[in-house]
Amino acid sequence: MNMSDPIADMLTRIRNAGKVMHPEVSLPSSRLKNAIVDVLKKEGYIADYTIEDDGNNKKRLKINLKYKNNTHVIEGLKRISLPSLRVYVSAKEIPRVLGGLGIVIMTTPNGVMNGKQAEKESLGGEVLCYVW
Repeated sequence: MNMSDPIADMLTRIRNAGKVMHPEVSLPSSRLKNAIVDVLKKEGYIADYTIEDDGNNKKRLKINLKYKNNTHVIEGLKRISLPSLRVYVSAKEIPRVLGGLGIVIMTTPNGVMNGKQAEKESLGGEVLCYVW
């Protein structure tokens, strides 16, 4: 099946699994998805993740979700830059999510990172999504 926006699919799978309290979610792996999940882990939004080989020479990303007091730690995920409408910002224009309570995940020339780290390194780039 050809998918037009695999990042939006990943965010939707995480959102849906969190709503029904699944302990983990599995999806096809890619370098960009792995980098996004790595940022989520560093920021404390997920418990852990692993990359497994499914036997057909394809890799799967298995994400262990994090819960606190029987609620999902991730309250919201929003895809910003779409395949049909890319959103780029300079280092001075990096948005704040919920007044600094959430994070911006973006791609920069130095790789995928959160907005605060990109601002610290004076890097602009493509805004992938908001997480809060």
